[in-house]
Amino acid sequence: MRILMVSDVYFPRVNGVSTSIQSFARELQRQGHAVALIAPDYGAEHADELELLRVPSRKVIVDPEDRMLKPGWVMERIDLLAKCEYDLVHIQTPFVAHYLGLKLARQLKLPLVETYHTYFEEYLYNYVAYLPRPWLRLVARRFSTSQCNSVNHVVVPSAPIEQALRRYGVKTPITIVPTGLELERFSGGDCARFRQVHGIDPDRPLALYVGRMAHEKNIAFLLRAMQRAIRAMPELLFVMAGEGPAEHWAWRWVEREGLSDNVVFVGYLDRAAQLLDCYRAADLFVFASRTETQGLVLLEAMALGTPVVSTAVLGTKTVLCDGRGVSIAQENEDDFSTKVLRLLRDDKARRALSQAALEYVQEWSISRMAARKVAVYEALFSTRLKRTAAAGRSVI
Repeated sequence: MRILMVSDVYFPRVNGVSTSIQSFARELQRQGHAVALIAPDYGAEHADELELLRVPSRKVIVDPEDRMLKPGWVMERIDLLAKCEYDLVHIQTPFVAHYLGLKLARQLKLPLVETYHTYFEEYLYNYVAYLPRPWLRLVARRFSTSQCNSVNHVVVPSAPIEQALRRYGVKTPITIVPTGLELERFSGGDCARFRQVHGIDPDRPLALYVGRMAHEKNIAFLLRAMQRAIRAMPELLFVMAGEGPAEHWAWRWVEREGLSDNVVFVGYLDRAAQLLDCYRAADLFVFASRTETQGLVLLEAMALGTPVVSTAVLGTKTVLCDGRGVSIAQENEDDFSTKVLRLLRDDKARRALSQAALEYVQEWSISRMAARKVAVYEALFSTRLKRTAAAGRSVI
């Protein structure tokens, strides 16, 4: 099949959506399908294996990391896109890309799929704090319902997201397809190299967070919980890898609390080497986001044998299984820090959880998940063929 994806974000913009798009696209191509992606031009070079159409874009005032596509530029090239003979359009994000995807699907007369990556109900208030939270939730629900009901099929990464959309009033067919992990890319990694580069003693206990530095990731709670753990284990080092709008807030908080010797910010790490080294260097991975539709970084950590302490909320609840690579904690600073300390002090328990993580993550391979997505594509394409045949027109 020939698939045209449309997204408001993609590398070099680093987030879970970019990772999901890349992982699925690479696997779909390995399985013999053709994938093209329409995404913003960030003004920076980024080598990629995908067929990319970079669209001129402008900065988003409320979030300078992101870019706003210029849809007119794409629609001026509709004849060129028609010649590519795509079989369907797959929208990946709900902003300009959603409305551009609608136009493209109508003009090209193609089925339309959309992946619902982001749980906006628990997200918007972090960026529009001056409006009442109940009002923002209502807006998020209506926005999501309208968009999902405008496409032929919705893909979600977890059952709680499907349930939420049904509660909102979404009538469109929904299929659960988690983002799988490219297991072959999550091997190796050099613990000693990471610690040497960052001047970390080889024997110092190290807890790690990898992800966007944003308030919806619940990093304020995570910092407070780790502060408690550090008080009980003063040699503990907490490494935070990632960038985002809450980065400066986190720096200031750490300085104000006198934790600069125990909390280190290493920024964005290259996924091909630095990130693998980082996971390997950690004794423990910690996570507490309330808004994850899945939580791919949890699986990444497990694939490198790094045991996890995490809350299990929304999408992460469907990924995490207590004892299978993770110790599940409550969103309670005492409980969370107690579980962190217990594993850091018990080498045998930590090694057992590490081995369980390596076994568990095999169930989340990208090849399995891509096969589910192809089944959605093929069903839509088959429906299109039947409708076209019934209308007495050929699609060949």
